[in-house]
Amino acid sequence: MLPALSFLGLTVIEALLDFQTPHGLRLRISSLSAPSFATSYTLSNRGFVDGSISFLYSSLPMRISSQSSIIDLRNLVRGYRHLPELRRPDETYLWEIWQAGRRIDKKDTLLYGRLYLPTSTLEALYLRRISPSRLLRLSCVSDSALPNGGSILAQLQNDHAKYSTEYLFSTDSCLMGLRGLYNFGLDPRTIPRTTTPRGNVIPTDPQFGRLSAGAELYFSPLNKSGGVSTAIRFTTLPSHTGFPYTMALTLNPLMGNISSSYAVKAGSDVALSSRFDFNIYSYESDVQLGLELWRRKPLESGDTLPVEDTEPPALQESVLENKLTKDLLQQNNFQEVDSVFKARVNQHGKIGVLWEGRIKDLLVSIGADLNLKRRDNIIGSVGLEVSYSS
Repeated sequence: MLPALSFLGLTVIEALLDFQTPHGLRLRISSLSAPSFATSYTLSNRGFVDGSISFLYSSLPMRISSQSSIIDLRNLVRGYRHLPELRRPDETYLWEIWQAGRRIDKKDTLLYGRLYLPTSTLEALYLRRISPSRLLRLSCVSDSALPNGGSILAQLQNDHAKYSTEYLFSTDSCLMGLRGLYNFGLDPRTIPRTTTPRGNVIPTDPQFGRLSAGAELYFSPLNKSGGVSTAIRFTTLPSHTGFPYTMALTLNPLMGNISSSYAVKAGSDVALSSRFDFNIYSYESDVQLGLELWRRKPLESGDTLPVEDTEPPALQESVLENKLTKDLLQQNNFQEVDSVFKARVNQHGKIGVLWEGRIKDLLVSIGADLNLKRRDNIIGSVGLEVSYSS
């Protein structure tokens, strides 16, 4: 099934409840050798030794920090994040570059490949920006264990801010699908906007929340089977003055599955989430709870305080002149993130815990899966992952 939940962009709830815990030992070394080229090497031991080699190329230079000693953990760890205001799509003519009467601009392209050893399984990804609102995505996998030796998934995504559509086709069972997403409320393409003294373009009448609805339909003529699912989501936006939260409800009428989920950022460094799954045909249910707790590096004297671009200059000067206390600085996310702890538990006594943080120049992840109902073997698996990037 191709869940509408992910198409709605509900990675907030998935990050709190469906995070992956490492198994065994894994070492990853990555490098951004050029602004447009990156490589990564992985070696793991899960009872047997395996690994992978991967590369990434982007025609659009990546101006990002790549050193593991300085990279912001919030850019690496999936957690609760605010959804931004809907962005007005760029006009096509703004992307055009002309020289001597000829159009010389090129379409942005991204290539990714990964080879798994020793199985020789190959994954590949091709992305091409056709227009400001249209993206072509091709995902390929080659493996002798798969039917026909592999498969290709093609996706054409159209993002018009107010609504989005996606068409997909897979060579596996000749699967065809259609997805749609609609955002209720104001249309960002028609909202008047103003420019702040810092050059930021913001809507004159910002919204405090966004209600979205999505649906998907897919069908396989070879298997003569199909499916449909729908979802609805409400989330607060950065202009909301209270606790940020996200609520979602998904329904698969053919399978009888109903799922409701809720996530809230209860504090500057604490996020909570819950999910309830129910099947109307079998009356089976499942309840899952999740926790995310961030730790910030203690603020030392002489540290330079980063200031967010969204704050007016007068407020920035007031913050620096009045020398606010550490508690207020932490509340406004001035301190650097040091580590994060995640935990989840369900009604069956299954627990997953994960700690991710920085030790010297290394990024370290430690996790475990526990089962409280198996007294003879409570600890199901334990894993350690060490990453270094330059």
